[in-house]
Amino acid sequence: MGILSTLLWTPAIGIVVLALVPHHKTRQLRFIANLFTTLALLLSCWLVYVYNQDDGAIQLGEQFILNPKLGTSFALGIDGLSLPMVVLATLLTSVALLASFNIASNIKSYHISILLLEFGMLGVFLAQDWSLFYIFWELTLSPLFLLIGRWGGVRRHIASLNFVLYTMGGSIFMLISLFAISQYMPAHSGTLMSDMAIAAQRMPRDQQMWVLLGFLIGFGVKMPIFPLHGWLPLAHVEAPSPISILLSGVLLKMGAYGLIRVVVTLPEATQALQGILVVLALVGMIYGGLLAWRQTDLKAMVAYSSVSHMGVVLLDIATLNKTGMMGAILQMTAHGLVAGAMFLLVGLLYERTHTRNILDYSSLVQVMPRFALFMTITLFAAMGLPGSVSFIAELHAVVGGFQQWGNLMILLGLSILIGSAYAMRTVGMLFTGPVKPQMREIEDLRIIELLASSVLVLGIVLFGLWPAPLIDLSLSTMNLMNDIISQRIHLQ
Repeated sequence: MGILSTLLWTPAIGIVVLALVPHHKTRQLRFIANLFTTLALLLSCWLVYVYNQDDGAIQLGEQFILNPKLGTSFALGIDGLSLPMVVLATLLTSVALLASFNIASNIKSYHISILLLEFGMLGVFLAQDWSLFYIFWELTLSPLFLLIGRWGGVRRHIASLNFVLYTMGGSIFMLISLFAISQYMPAHSGTLMSDMAIAAQRMPRDQQMWVLLGFLIGFGVKMPIFPLHGWLPLAHVEAPSPISILLSGVLLKMGAYGLIRVVVTLPEATQALQGILVVLALVGMIYGGLLAWRQTDLKAMVAYSSVSHMGVVLLDIATLNKTGMMGAILQMTAHGLVAGAMFLLVGLLYERTHTRNILDYSSLVQVMPRFALFMTITLFAAMGLPGSVSFIAELHAVVGGFQQWGNLMILLGLSILIGSAYAMRTVGMLFTGPVKPQMREIEDLRIIELLASSVLVLGIVLFGLWPAPLIDLSLSTMNLMNDIISQRIHLQ
């Protein structure tokens, strides 16, 4: 068994081990779950070490035929697009479990659901067969439905149902598009992503556009892009904070990841719909930012800011140039770290105060100095301050967008200003003014909470000051994708 299979099956083995432990042994359950997520994180770090950054093609490939008649196979592989997402998924899963020590009910099923979710997320990023990709994509729905519906807030049942219905509805369009492409495959040739890309070239251009629209709906729901974002605010607000970390930090990136794969497969159709994509991106960025600005609920603010930041990812993808595509992967990584840190810190604050209303706070810097430091850095990163990884990502978006659309990028600047407004407002409301009586005795971050927060904040700052390793990890793959897109567009 290769390293990719080992990584993929690590959380699945953890599920089996957890199933054998009695439900009342909570310490053993927590230890085992954290052990297997840590092993997955270490394996993903080892992947970074053995990955050849100079080769942009799929590496460490593994393939086992599942059904010769249908041509389906258990095909895994890694490249510069999927590797950062794999590391992000394992990192945030470990952080989410570290933040889950306040979960006191149904601990066994909670940790099994977390590991099942990690299994599905890793499968999406590692799969090199579209049928396998779709199976793992759908696999993430069940654990998320349970995690939101059983351990969420007051409106958790509505939130979990909204999430599943939205995502399943989008998945139908994705499945139709996959079937449409498969009609141009040779008989029994399989559903490998590389073969499907070749088959897509045989499709008439009008059919390619319809197929791209189907993928755009399917992946756009998960990203989410405007106006397919209706499930997101409620799901984020009602989900337990550890699940919000995964929902925003990784699950949204699954949609962006799939869309990038499709754009490389259907560049001509993407160019034809480029105007629609940029309009959706710009509207989503400004709309999400404005809604985040007017929120008083901290989790709702972060949820709407995610709509705005994922709009930047869509803008990067729509540029169809190397700078923009690199900006997309950087923005996905940056948002995963920033949103993960914000949901973690907001959740820890809510556990202590039982309120998320920003108006209930003031001058927490005097009471919780460690929390104030991490939260301020994270909010500054959310507004794209130089020295943070978000600045590097947004700089690529500005440059790539300007190369394609010129002065239209003024609207991107407006979105960044709106983001700065709500970030600065949040800093002011949380950390300035007199200390309110009910906030005088709040406990600052504990050791294990400091560990979880430090990992994310360190990533935000380290990659902001020294972005070369992150860029080099994906550069060869982005160059290869850009060459494919350029050749296909120029040949049409």
